[in-house]
Amino acid sequence: MSTNPSFQDPPFSKLRASIFPIQNSELKKFLPMALMMFLILFNYTLLRNTKDTLVVTAPGSGAEIISFIKILDIPCAILFFFIYAKLSNILSRPALFYTCLIPFLVFFCVFAFFLYPNKDLLHPSLESVLALQATYPHLKWFISLYGIWSFALFYILAEFWGSIVISLLFWQFANEITRTGEAKRFYVFFPLLGNLALVSTGALGKWVSEASRCSADGDPWSSMLTYTVTAVIIAGIAILLIYAWMDKYVLTDPLYYDEAGRKNKKDKPKLSLKESIAYLFSSKYLGFITVLLLSYGIVSNFIDVAWKGQVQAYFPNSHDYFEFMCRFSFWTGIMTIVLVFMTKGIVRRFGWFAGAIITPTVLLISSLLFFSLVLFKESLEGVVALLGVTSLYLAVMVGAVQNIFNKAAKYSLFDPTKEMAYIPLDQELKVKGKAAVDVIGGRLGKSSGGFIQSFLLVLTAGSLTTIAPYLLGILLIVILAWMGSANGLSKLYNAKVKQGE
Repeated sequence: MSTNPSFQDPPFSKLRASIFPIQNSELKKFLPMALMMFLILFNYTLLRNTKDTLVVTAPGSGAEIISFIKILDIPCAILFFFIYAKLSNILSRPALFYTCLIPFLVFFCVFAFFLYPNKDLLHPSLESVLALQATYPHLKWFISLYGIWSFALFYILAEFWGSIVISLLFWQFANEITRTGEAKRFYVFFPLLGNLALVSTGALGKWVSEASRCSADGDPWSSMLTYTVTAVIIAGIAILLIYAWMDKYVLTDPLYYDEAGRKNKKDKPKLSLKESIAYLFSSKYLGFITVLLLSYGIVSNFIDVAWKGQVQAYFPNSHDYFEFMCRFSFWTGIMTIVLVFMTKGIVRRFGWFAGAIITPTVLLISSLLFFSLVLFKESLEGVVALLGVTSLYLAVMVGAVQNIFNKAAKYSLFDPTKEMAYIPLDQELKVKGKAAVDVIGGRLGKSSGGFIQSFLLVLTAGSLTTIAPYLLGILLIVILAWMGSANGLSKLYNAKVKQGE
């Protein structure tokens, strides 16, 4: 008899298949995986809101500093993956998971209960930072980074929670223990759980905000930080306990996991940066996919940092900024869930190109509107006043709506169409090509926007408002290249699908 539970359970009814195609016997495996995914994304959203609040609203800092912190992400990522590769050769799977996850929780605990309360002793004085910035205006954002070094360290570790705990630890674990037939049904629920985590953190943020206003020390943000990090640590401990429970009670049962069969499977090929570049240049098809990833990374970074600069100007207080970002997370989760259900038939009815072109089109229109409000803020004050608001408030709200639809379009259309593009390829291009695209498009796309903004800020010795015209010009060029690549890839994709049929 097969050890796969799907062969032992009755077939799904049409209603059950469309709503919840998980067999009862599979719940012992599916539910803890789903809860792990929820808790990991719950922490990621809380940490994302917290890290932005720390560095953006810090005295002598601003949203501009995000671009400079992202420069540090690359050497830190290289160092981590070098250590991870070494540890993976000497540690067992569970030991490697614990070794990677526990240091995150230890650092966040140390930060909330030691580093942040003693920030005035550990950081240079604001007066010395401002004096250095006045002396070296072109380096003022590097000096700001030095002035809040522990906040920057928190930002980097919070960023790595997404790339390490979600992308590496969880998905490596899930891909290791999940059979192909199970993955087709299990994995479709994980994006939904991710957006439910966004909704939950938004609700928690509202409660924490109200509770922290009554803090005894009169510092609502300090109390909010303590509550938030405590929730992160509790969720992190729960992740460790769920993993340990699965390792003991699920992965020892051949009904759910065949360890011997897994060891016989070939590992995904690992390409160096040089090999990845050579592989991409050899395939026009993969080159188009890389441009899509690079374009999305650059555009989303430009929009995100520019918008956070407006949010910081409207909510200079750390407590208010964090509270607003929690509300933003809540509505992002809600709108993404709605759009996932609204757009799930677009590709099937109108074709691959229709699904792929919506995301850059939405970003093009919304970016023009948002940057117009930023660039022509003073000129538009009279017109905007007729609406009973200020141009800054309107820029914050338009930017919020833009970012919500940006993330919703990514999860509901950009990611699915990108993954669909690999399907018609032969096995070698599917495996090696995807590895190469992840190295070049994925990693470089996330950091290119930060490099460009950092270069412009150092060159002009200005702020985000100063470089906004340049950002808009570059953004328009990148989006047009994105649309052109989507069109070129669509032709190749349709040709390969037709050839396969």
